[in-house]
Amino acid sequence: ALPILQELIQAGEEEDACIELLSSILEVLYQAQKSAEKLRARHKDRGDVELAQVKKHIQVILERLLHTVSRRVIVLDRENPLRSHYVACMAAILSQMDKDHYSTYIQAFPSRPELMDFLMETFILFKDLIGKTVYPGDWVVMNMVQNREFLRAINQCATTLTKMFLSDSNFELQLWNNYFHLAVAFLTQDSLQLENFSPAKRNSILAKYGDMRATIGASIRDMWYSLGQRKIEFIPGMVGPILEMTLVPELELRRSTIPIFFDMMLCEHRLTRSFSRFEDEILRRLDSEVEGGRGDEQYMQLFKSILLSCCQSHPELAKPGEDFVKLVSELLERLLDYRAVMNHENKTYSMSCTVNLLNFYKEIDRQAMYIRYLYKLKDLHISYENYTEGAYTLLLHARLLTWSEESNAAPVPGLHGPHLHTQRQLKEALYNQIIEYFDQGKMWEEAIHICKELAEQYENHMFDYEMLSDILQREAKFYEKILKVLRPSPDYFAVGYYGQGFPTFLRNKIFIYRGKEYERREDFEMQLLSPFPNAEKLKSTSPPGQDITESPGQYIQCFTVQPVEEAKVRLKGRSIPEQITNFYKANHIQRFSYSRPFKRGPNDPDNEFANMWIERTTFRTAYPLPGILRWFVVTSTDTIIISPLQNAIETMMKTNEKIMSEINRHQNDPSLPINPLSMLLNGIVDPAVMGGFAKYEKAFFQEPYMQEHPEDGVNIEKLKDLIAWQIPLLAEGIRIHGQKVTEDLRPFHERMEQCFEQLRAKVETQYGVREMMFFEDRRSGRPRSIAWVPDWDRLSHAGARQVLCTEAPPTPKPAPRPSESEDHRNERKENRASSIFGSRQQDPRHSISELPEPKDEKWRLSCNISESNLSSDGKQPPPSRAAAGVQPRAAGSSLSPTGFGGRVKSASKLPPLPRKFSPAVYETFLEQSDAAA
Repeated sequence: ALPILQELIQAGEEEDACIELLSSILEVLYQAQKSAEKLRARHKDRGDVELAQVKKHIQVILERLLHTVSRRVIVLDRENPLRSHYVACMAAILSQMDKDHYSTYIQAFPSRPELMDFLMETFILFKDLIGKTVYPGDWVVMNMVQNREFLRAINQCATTLTKMFLSDSNFELQLWNNYFHLAVAFLTQDSLQLENFSPAKRNSILAKYGDMRATIGASIRDMWYSLGQRKIEFIPGMVGPILEMTLVPELELRRSTIPIFFDMMLCEHRLTRSFSRFEDEILRRLDSEVEGGRGDEQYMQLFKSILLSCCQSHPELAKPGEDFVKLVSELLERLLDYRAVMNHENKTYSMSCTVNLLNFYKEIDRQAMYIRYLYKLKDLHISYENYTEGAYTLLLHARLLTWSEESNAAPVPGLHGPHLHTQRQLKEALYNQIIEYFDQGKMWEEAIHICKELAEQYENHMFDYEMLSDILQREAKFYEKILKVLRPSPDYFAVGYYGQGFPTFLRNKIFIYRGKEYERREDFEMQLLSPFPNAEKLKSTSPPGQDITESPGQYIQCFTVQPVEEAKVRLKGRSIPEQITNFYKANHIQRFSYSRPFKRGPNDPDNEFANMWIERTTFRTAYPLPGILRWFVVTSTDTIIISPLQNAIETMMKTNEKIMSEINRHQNDPSLPINPLSMLLNGIVDPAVMGGFAKYEKAFFQEPYMQEHPEDGVNIEKLKDLIAWQIPLLAEGIRIHGQKVTEDLRPFHERMEQCFEQLRAKVETQYGVREMMFFEDRRSGRPRSIAWVPDWDRLSHAGARQVLCTEAPPTPKPAPRPSESEDHRNERKENRASSIFGSRQQDPRHSISELPEPKDEKWRLSCNISESNLSSDGKQPPPSRAAAGVQPRAAGSSLSPTGFGGRVKSASKLPPLPRKFSPAVYETFLEQSDAAA
């Protein structure tokens, strides 16, 4: 220490002269000690007195030096470069002190309060020096020397604590608390974490200094158990530090210190019959510790095994202890998964783990932690421009709040927290933020729901008409955007993660992902695979075998699935703009289907439809999409086989629906381009393009097939009916096409008309004539339009029951918009008010407006009973029992087995009613029709 002290003297410090003098005296005393030891070695009867006197003087000088240097360390700022010199000097002084020196030094304090002050200052000083070491991290020797001397001093202080401050009359809670915090800080400091060093350096440190963590850990354990009945005073305050100590990755240290947790549980349970304070604190601290990088799989297994073993030895803690261990294990598993992916560039998996955690905290009713992870998830979504998911995430917090003046129970991260004191204020602010996010995500239907709730509060509870006016204007803009702004429907992808190489939250699970606007599957797959560069992409869409799921590798399977629209009762039987209905076809979906075609039976190269079977798998997700994530795990799957005939029926259904959709689109908006309509119509009417209906007829309408499959009679008639109903749809589509076609495409249109006339003649001869009816909306500016609504619930009963349907109740005409001129409104009416069959003269008997209004509030398809249903021999068939009791209200129209409303003017026989169809039947083959077109 003398060269360091000389440097301090040259710096001109105030106390340096004293330190120089003390150091010189100490040097002389050490020389005298050596002389006395030599004298005693030569003459056994001489030197003892001299040596004792020298040691006494050394003790005095060491105490004086230690006191002076310690004061200098405390006074100097942490940034002062001289502080490291004083710390080195203090370590050198401590290295010269043995047990006798410490004992004498402690006994020299005249009173117990002065000794307590000294110990308190010492603990604070050591903790400060350990927390912010004065030496660089690569000065391993200096750090280890300092730690070795600090450890000796801490253990000497611990002995003093147990001797003088443990009894009931002398117990000092704050002093003991400071000791525990100092000891844990010493154990967890970076310079003692040997696993961070290279093997060579680690072995060198162990050989010279040993693993000081084990020494101080054993001391902490012994000090804890020595507290006796005083332990309860350290719960829950010491739960966090003890947890931090047990998370140090040293096996023996963990084994010796994890039982302290059980002792804490036992102490609290004996006093309160529960250990809820301990449980709350360990769950809270475990979250921050693991997120900060501590803890691993080994710790989770040790924690589980040790505590279960301890709980089983105490019957009163067996069941609650087992539940607690299970709870902590589940939390640790989720936290470790979250930590493993939270620093990835691709935040997809971080979002999944965040949702796992917030769901966990919701289940165990830890609202503060639940809200904390809600905002973490929201921030992740907004950083990736997932505004819809961000809105749904904030909505979870808003739903926890009430429209009251109660104060907020849990702290709120971010900008909403500081200035919003009541639940009403916070909920209003959250709702406005949610509306903004829904607007950015083009989820205007959801934004409208929030606007309505806010409007209710402003109008009937807060009486804030200014805010009411503002929210109603925002709501009106959202309605306008629904009809006028283009919203492409997202694609959905099924992704399977197979193999033991994936994290537990992905391993051997299937997820349904919601793609972004115009996102291609190739781009989606590239983004999906980026966090797993070693993963292999499976080419087959079939479920993998056990050789894949149990392998140590990583295998990813990805394919496109179709949303299965849930039945919306309020949309049934109505003529609704496509912009509205398309939203429900791709949103609020929980079931998705994938159809895999395969061949069965003899192969017919000329007709692929004859043996084209479909294996349809329907996936059900845990929650509807969209939601708080862009993906959700699949909770169940269901697979069915679709026969070639059913396949043909579905294809025809989707094709007819597609034609009707295009007709209504062009009727509502004459400015639409004609190209999609041209491709759709030509692909159906021109046999050279699609092959027409000949392949269906050849496959299913021949006598050998009908004799071989008599059970398919109903479905064959259904397919014929679909073919027949396609003719009036095609006729109207070609009529619209003829009105809009340009002169350079006139030959193309004429060719299409020729093909259609041939097709019409053939179909009407074989399957009868159909004429479509239409909806007439009496609201101003709304066009008439056709609608095909297969109401399977009404049509699935046995027999040929006739159904009489009525018109929807008229809707009052809204007041004209003040910003729109009368001429412009009239022009819009004229453009949009014509019937889908406006060029044909309709029989007034069949007008919807003349039929009686329904008594319920639903709109139903207008239809009447058949005008004539003649058998093939020209005779009228006998009426069925189901139809016998029905009296026709207007002759000439009927409801077809496939759900069309219109007239069956002539047919070989009355087509039978269909079976009930799953909504999933509709979806997959729409893509086939689109692709073919």
